[in-house]
Amino acid sequence: MARIAAASFAGTSIEFYDFFVYGTAAALVLGPLFFPGISPIAGTLAAFATYAVGFVARPLGSVLFGRLGDRRGRRPVLVVSLLMTGVATVLVGLLPTYDHIGPAAPILLVLLRFLQGLGVGGEWGGAVLLAAEHAPPGRRALWASFPQAGPAIGFLLANGIMLTLSGTLTDGQFHSWGWRVPFVFAGVLAAVGLMLRASIEETPQFRELVAADEISPSPFKDVVREQWRLILLVAGALTCGYVAFYLTTTWSLHYATTRLDVGRTTMLGCIMFAVVCKAAATPLFALLGDRYGRRPLCVAGCAAIGVWAFPMLGLLATGEPAWITLACVGTLIAFIAMFSVVGAYLCELFEPRVRCTGASTAYNLGGVLGGALTPIVATELARGDGTPWGVAAYLAGAAALSVACFTALPETRAVFANEGKPVPA
Repeated sequence: MARIAAASFAGTSIEFYDFFVYGTAAALVLGPLFFPGISPIAGTLAAFATYAVGFVARPLGSVLFGRLGDRRGRRPVLVVSLLMTGVATVLVGLLPTYDHIGPAAPILLVLLRFLQGLGVGGEWGGAVLLAAEHAPPGRRALWASFPQAGPAIGFLLANGIMLTLSGTLTDGQFHSWGWRVPFVFAGVLAAVGLMLRASIEETPQFRELVAADEISPSPFKDVVREQWRLILLVAGALTCGYVAFYLTTTWSLHYATTRLDVGRTTMLGCIMFAVVCKAAATPLFALLGDRYGRRPLCVAGCAAIGVWAFPMLGLLATGEPAWITLACVGTLIAFIAMFSVVGAYLCELFEPRVRCTGASTAYNLGGVLGGALTPIVATELARGDGTPWGVAAYLAGAAALSVACFTALPETRAVFANEGKPVPA
């Protein structure tokens, strides 16, 4: 289990590094480099729009790689998705800007971001299923939380490199070539991840499906026909987590550096400290999920996000690093209270023959609802002077939606067993 957890954790860390490094670059430099000639706010919105393309692609990646995972095994998903995301990210780092190739630059940027999203859409399901389907039932949330901790490490890697470059290079150097370094470095990380995953065995449950000749010929068709309500409920349930995370890690970076005159290095440091706290809390909440159930932690996390929404915006708007750090820590701790157990929860909600497709599609559809538009909507809501309370209301509304959806979902901790019986939807 340690080797399996390490491989799934390393893979999600690397893939989400690729995904997050784009978000940081979109907040800091991509607007003027790829969308020149328009106002700064319009350039930022355009950069965030290409950022949203990655989220739109993620459910498509879930369908594509979910079929591969449900018909050929969880292991092939881990290799192909990592390779696709790594190549797309490196190519972003090598992409000429608008000044060099004109309109082709933003078009190619959107295409590569789309490929990034396809790869990440497949990665999550394969990595979580690898850990969850190998894990003993009484510790499924704990082991499935390792790939859930991967995004935090990916974020720290992405922003750690950005922070180092931001603190050591001049603005001219950073805008000229410094921003490219984290993208090109993704190639090295992808090679490491592929080596780690080369020796991983297929999961016991998939081998049982093959032996019993129960492989679904059309996983997406089957899961939509049989469990479409479950997919929509899960997507709605996860929405507020995505809103909270991307408000904290992407939008707040742009807002603080452009509207509050907080230094780029200072703001990255505040966010990174909060992400470290989130990563450290992940296994602790997962253990609580194994003891008390998945749904109670999810409901509590969503409710905490809603309650914290207005204090979070008030603290952020002070422009003081200590208060900004507190705002980010509070939001991400509430976020991980729910997302620490989501890996096990989604695996337990969907039956094994369509699990990769169902869990991945629901998870990434929630990403579209909560993550794709959040930086754009928040940027619009923060246009005026003063504290952008509309952003807090947006987060609180998403939390209310998610609490309602989680309340409608069943508890799975005591129901799911290794024989693979589906939970009643």
